[in-house]
This record gives sequence, structure tokens and C-alpha cells, in this order.
Amino acid sequence: MGPRLAPLRDVPISFAHRGARAHAPENTIEAFQLALKLGASGLESDVWITEDGVAILDHDGVVGPLFRRRPIASVPRSALPDHIPSLAEFYEEVGDAFELSLDVKDPNAFEAVVSDAKNQGAEERLWLCHPSFDQVVEWRHGTEAKLVDSTRLSRIKEGPERRGARLRDHGIDAINLRNVDWTGGLVAMFHRFERFTFGWDAQHAREIASLLDIGIDGVFSDHVDRLSEAMHQFFPGSTDPGSTMTSPPQIDGPDDA
Repeated sequence: MGPRLAPLRDVPISFAHRGARAHAPENTIEAFQLALKLGASGLESDVWITEDGVAILDHDGVVGPLFRRRPIASVPRSALPDHIPSLAEFYEEVGDAFELSLDVKDPNAFEAVVSDAKNQGAEERLWLCHPSFDQVVEWRHGTEAKLVDSTRLSRIKEGPERRGARLRDHGIDAINLRNVDWTGGLVAMFHRFERFTFGWDAQHAREIASLLDIGIDGVFSDHVDRLSEAMHQFFPGSTDPGSTMTSPPQIDGPDDA
């Protein structure tokens, strides 16, 4: 049962949202390792920066007991709970034989994230996401990682076609929308601009299948078992999460399209 519309990638990326979040405590080394065992070809997390400049994987970005919560940016790495991994520790324990999507919650973490990925030799398999289009454009010349415009369809005031042109002109690799925003026509339109398309919050089997059917290039889900099952149904016999098109062409363009 192949997809009705073809993705840009030979095989879409199956991103385990916050690790195997439906199967283990989120954003822990155990969750990330389990996600890979369940068949995920990509992992996803959120990244923050500590007071002493360490990139940390955590969703909320605050630590401490109720009513005494403190932002991670105000806490040194040594004061964080043991279950919260740094990006460097993540690479050391989990490796890098997968795609990694990081939602950069604190833009000040950008340089530390890129440095850790470079030290691991994993920069080309890194996808950096942010909801601000201007922010990802600012990052373009600071990394060889792939950059992702993570937004909602309702927030694209100039319209999706103009946004696709702007993504191409600024060399932004992908757009990430909630699964309910995507249609086959919208995926095809962004593919015309040679931009990858990602869909997040696909939790049910029918949602995952719908995205794969219209040619999406990456799916984010808490349920890695459902995601892996759908991938085997749509891409039977394929164990290679890679793509013949590892990155859309980087095109130098005007500051605004």
C-alpha cells in the first residue's frame, strides 16, 4: 500500500516526539533508546540553555518543586535533576544514527546546539525548529543543519504559496504544520518549491496514514508503535530512513521574497 502522493524523501522520517513519550517518561535517555528499538528513524525533543551554557533537553524549561519553579536558564547544569539529559550526554548515550529534530525553545541555545552536533559529526542529521520565520532565517548562515519553519497554517499571513517561495529563497529546508492543517494540495505546493513537509501531533493510526498518503516527508508522534506500523504498511521492506534528496538546494536570495 504505497502513498497516493510521493514524498520528496524516499522514505519519510518517523519522529518519536519527546522520545517514546507514550511508552516511557518523556525526554529521558530511556525514552529515546526505546523509540529507536520500536523503529523510529528520527527523535524529537526541545532544547534550552543552562546558566553555564549547556544545551539541555527538556519540554517545559523550568525545574524545581511547585511554587518554586525556576527557568533552566537561571540554573547551572550541575543543579538539574539527573533524568534531564544534556545534548552532549544524549549523543554519548543514544548515538547519532538517526535524524534529530530539536525545537529550540530558547534561541540562546542555538550556538551550543550546533557546537554539540558538530562535535558529534551529526550536524547534517540535525533539524532545528522554531515558530519565528525571522529567527530561522537569522540562523541560516550559522549552521549546515536543516532549518524548519514550525508554525500553523492560520499564522501564515502572506499565504502558503508566498511562504513556500520565501522558504526557498532564504534556504529554509522544511515547514512543519499540525497534522490537521495538511492537505495533499498543500504538500504538493511546498514540494514544488522543493521544501520538505512535516506534520506534528499525529497520534492516531488514521492521522498518521493520512499524512503518509499525501506525501508528507516527516511525521511526529508520541506513539512510535503506531508510527512504525504505518511506515511498514506504506513503505514495505524499507529499512533505510535516508533520502536521495538529503537537503533542498540552498539558494541565496533577497532578504525578502
